[in-house]
Order: sequence, then structure tokens, then C-alpha cells
Amino acid sequence: MTDLFDEDPFAPPEPSGDAEGLIRQALDAVAAARAMPLSASVLVARDELVELLEGALDRLPDELRQARWLLKERDEFIAQRKREAETLLEDVRAQAERMVQRTEIVRQANQVAQRILDDAREEARRLRHEAEDFCDQKLASFEIVLDRTLKTVQAGREKLQATPAPPPPAADVAGAEGGMDNGSGAFFDQDDSGRW
Repeated sequence: MTDLFDEDPFAPPEPSGDAEGLIRQALDAVAAARAMPLSASVLVARDELVELLEGALDRLPDELRQARWLLKERDEFIAQRKREAETLLEDVRAQAERMVQRTEIVRQANQVAQRILDDAREEARRLRHEAEDFCDQKLASFEIVLDRTLKTVQAGREKLQATPAPPPPAADVAGAEGGMDNGSGAFFDQDDSGRW
């Protein structure tokens, strides 16, 4: 039977690493062991399994000691940072209180300045609305005048286009036909101009 264990391909590797690694190797050895026929038992190499577990036990105190030391260091670090944070917070509160006492006048001045700004903004808003209303009224009046003027111009153009041209006056027609005036006026002669 010992020959089977010496040639077992599922035998665990040599122990190495930390306690957790050794325990995992022991678990792997048990999981990979051959099952006994008609039984839930398995064949394991006792010496190898005992060696793995003893190695884990030997390393466990060192790892526990290291873990305890790390936990202690962590707790001390957290406590120190907490003390520093509390000290810093107290300093900030004291400084804030001093600043509040020193800046009461500044706070009041800021309030007054804010009120002045609010009033100025409200006045500017009111003036802008008044100016917009005034411009709107003037533009509306101008629009009405322009509309009336446009209607008058359009009516005049329509009237001009609708009425026929008047006949020429009768006197102009007679003068054009005879070539001369009826004797009602003197005939202008250039030669007689010196006698006048």
C-alpha cells in the first residue's frame, strides 16, 4: 500500500508559504485523494498531511502575532488621526468665532450693500419697464399715423388711376387749330420790340 502513496500523482507539493497556504494544500490533498471502494473514506498520505498541518500550526502564531500588531498599529493610527482631527476642529471653531466677532461690521455692511443692490435692481427694472411702455406707446402712435398716411396715399393713387385724363381746355384747342390768338392779345413780334 505504501507504494501507491509514493507514486500518487495527486500528492500535494512540498509545503511552502503561510499558514493559509499550507491549510489549502492539505485540503487539496484530501480532495484529490483516491476513494476507498464501497466507502466514503479516502486514502491519504498521513505523513504528508500531518507535515502540512504542523507547518500551518507552526506559522500560525507568527501570523497571529503579526495580525495583532497590525491591528494595534491601525487602532493607534486611527486614534492619533482622530485626536488631530478634533484638535483641528477646535482650532477652526475658535478661529471662526474670532472672525465672526471681528466681522460683525462687515456683515452689517454687506447686508446694507445687498439692500442697496436689490433696490437699485428693482429701480432699474421699473425704469426699464417704463421706458419700454413709453417706446411702445410712441411706436403705436407712429404706426397709426403711418397707417393713415399709407391709406391716404393708396386712396390718392387709386383715384388717380381711376379718373380719365381731362380734355384740354377749349381755348388751347382753338389756338392750336388757328395757329394764332383771336386778337385778344398782341402778337409778339421780335422786330417790333425796339419800338415799345
